[in-house]
Amino acid sequence: MNLLLHDQEAGSGEPLLLLHGNGEDGTYFKHQLAYFSSSYHVFAIDTRGHGQSSRGSCPFTMDQFVEDLKHWMAHRKIKSAIILGFSDGANVAMKFALRYPTHVRALILNGGNYDATGVKRSVQFPIEVGYRLCCFFFTLFIGGPTKHGNARFDGERAPFNT
Repeated sequence: MNLLLHDQEAGSGEPLLLLHGNGEDGTYFKHQLAYFSSSYHVFAIDTRGHGQSSRGSCPFTMDQFVEDLKHWMAHRKIKSAIILGFSDGANVAMKFALRYPTHVRALILNGGNYDATGVKRSVQFPIEVGYRLCCFFFTLFIGGPTKHGNARFDGERAPFNT
């Protein structure tokens, strides 16, 4: 399938990738995008199924998000970047750095947890129920994952096959 990851881009220079948390999108970083664009080529990327990125048919896993980021970087011809991740974005950044260390110049991590076994069940359970309800109603009313058509390679979206 043709996956389209949406990104917001600003500035020039060394690449700085901004990875948002679960349930958010790149707009989370609107102030950081503006601030860092004076020194870096900044990209705020919407993860698969978040914001304006297409959902695709692959499961939502950290490993899949890592591979999506790898493909996105290859499409953008970015060999190495500074990666700033918040929450699940930090989790993706950590896994990405371990799997593809030559593609990471530096990591800036906020609120990540490489191993979530310490999360209390009383906290995790409502999140899981909410996620399953959202998926159920999305499928019921929308009819399954959305699909976007082909987009121009203009920096707004990065199409690639998964």
